[in-house]
Amino acid sequence: MMKITFPASFTARFSFIVLLLLPGLLLPPALAETRATVPVMGAEEINSFCTQGLEDWKQRVSQLEEIRAYTPQGSVQFVEEWNRLLIALDDVHGPIYLLSQVSPDETVRSSAEACDTQIRAFNTDLYLNQKLYANVRVSRSTDNVERKLRKDTLSDFEDAGITLMPKKRERMREIRVRLDAIQQEFSRNIRDNKTRVVFTPEQMRGLPEDYLTKLKTDGSGNYLLDFSYPVYVPFMRYADDSEARRQYQFEFLNRGTPKNLELLQEAIMLRQEMAELAGFRSYADYKLRRRMAKKPGLVDTFLDQVQEATRVAESNELEDLRQYKARSLGISASEAAIERWDVTYWQEKIRKERFDVDQNDLRRYFPTDASVKWALGISETLYGITFRKANVPLWHEDVAYFDVYDKASKERLGGIYLDLFPREGKYGHAAAFPVRGGSTLEGRKPISVLVTNFNRTGLDGNELETLLHEFGHVLHGVLSKTRYVEQSGTSVERDFVEAPSQMFEAWAHEKQPLALLPDYCSPSCPVVDDDLLKRINQARKYGKGTFYARQLLYARYDMALYNEHKKNVMTLWEAMEGKTPLGYTKGTQFPGQFNHTISGYAAGYYGYLWSEVLALDMLSRFGDNLMNPQMGMRYRKAILERGGKLMRMNWFVHFWGVRLTARRFTRKSPAMRVTKGNRITADRRAYPWLLT
Repeated sequence: MMKITFPASFTARFSFIVLLLLPGLLLPPALAETRATVPVMGAEEINSFCTQGLEDWKQRVSQLEEIRAYTPQGSVQFVEEWNRLLIALDDVHGPIYLLSQVSPDETVRSSAEACDTQIRAFNTDLYLNQKLYANVRVSRSTDNVERKLRKDTLSDFEDAGITLMPKKRERMREIRVRLDAIQQEFSRNIRDNKTRVVFTPEQMRGLPEDYLTKLKTDGSGNYLLDFSYPVYVPFMRYADDSEARRQYQFEFLNRGTPKNLELLQEAIMLRQEMAELAGFRSYADYKLRRRMAKKPGLVDTFLDQVQEATRVAESNELEDLRQYKARSLGISASEAAIERWDVTYWQEKIRKERFDVDQNDLRRYFPTDASVKWALGISETLYGITFRKANVPLWHEDVAYFDVYDKASKERLGGIYLDLFPREGKYGHAAAFPVRGGSTLEGRKPISVLVTNFNRTGLDGNELETLLHEFGHVLHGVLSKTRYVEQSGTSVERDFVEAPSQMFEAWAHEKQPLALLPDYCSPSCPVVDDDLLKRINQARKYGKGTFYARQLLYARYDMALYNEHKKNVMTLWEAMEGKTPLGYTKGTQFPGQFNHTISGYAAGYYGYLWSEVLALDMLSRFGDNLMNPQMGMRYRKAILERGGKLMRMNWFVHFWGVRLTARRFTRKSPAMRVTKGNRITADRRAYPWLLT
């Protein structure tokens, strides 16, 4: 569910050039540009790559300092050279950060992390450079795109502490450097956790045979389970042994190790200090002023509305689970307590009995290879593009690369990588890495990398939805056509960035696009007919109240961490989870593996719910024809190509074809409402768990 990003001060998107072009680093990027790919490097090559990059950036900064940006000619030159500096930064940071997360070689990951630390430190100092800030301030803008670029760049400098007194400015720099290190260590502790949870064959009853055959075993025939999602999720869904489910969930929630709790606590205190240095009450106030929501109070109001919509649904679902468990086990309802490790298991039982839908059986309908080809195919139809597989250097044999072309003009738009299957040391979730930002000014083509941990054989319904969600991010990146790299692709407000990806999930739920999937199966796969699709969607909607209530808890916890910063991270979590119907599971340390709240999503997890409402609005424009290429092209031009060129509220002008006003927004939008004072709220009737 996640798009990988850095703190706001690093506004450039990740990108890179092929290693053979390194000698031309000081050339204007357009002169060196051919097809860019991720350089596949060893640990020593990374060290050299990083050193050369740092030397190049320092020279570029020196040149930028000498430009007289207050003159018309100097202003144009400064903006162009500033764009080239950010491109040069991306040329190194893109592959470095990616390899730190996906390389199968631990020494490469370690060297990449060390380089990443140096890059982040350089970036921190960059936005504390007084001469560059002065040049940005006196530079002139000729249109709305440049005006937004200038405004955002000034904000990046000011967020870094450029306007503070020297002592405070230095403290701000120290905080940012430390926060970068904390984020690295927090993620590494999860990613590199080699713990194996041991279960006997008896404890594995209920699990599919094809699942068991893929697991590692010890000399005694016991099964060794890691924390990858293709292992964890089916276990919690099918394992009959309640105590085994409790044990595995306990270990999974503690996989971040106690050290991560210390790191999170330190990050919260440092971010609060950063906010106070900048003159804000809280880190949430500090961050939200540059997002659609603007203030924590509006986020709280929005989440209150979500809670109102979910409260009854969650309660009804949990009671349904309790009654079903009692009937299944032949016990009284008072004895049939539902624990947190029971929810997925009993939900799956109900889906199987009530709707005759088995998630594992759905893998026959959605073979992994065919599902990926289908995602590419429907994207080609919708957006007027073509994917062509190409042979390029790859960091692992499982990875594939595709060039992306415009179907009409034959122009190469960029490229994508697909890294789909789990392996040791790899990033453990599903994410899109926007590793290369585009810049039409420099003829620069974007590249995005899809990273997942899918079952190799087939996808269940949830995984098919995840594929389209993350591919929505990938398309947002690779179809971008922005003048400046800083505005490329997913460089949008954090509470909008999930909207395109969540909108694309709908294609996994509807007959029209799903009917095309068998065309990509070889050998043939069964067709999802009308009856099965109806049952799949009924099963999908079952449990939505519980799901959204959990999302709500995560969003409230994240906001509380950064708006009520003085509380201990575990004390706060125990109190908040303890107030939920299922309560707090004693001994678990969920915050230690909640990567979002340590990353760029800090004070921003609410954005998943917020963006979903926006996604419903955009989806409504397609009506009953999700494969409408005219609407797909309109969406591509209005949303995907524009990146962060304009403030997000202006997307109505380009996609809805109207100027945004409170009255028109209220009348035309099925999900969002604008109240007095242009405050955005959600219409709870639009939420998917209430749809029938």
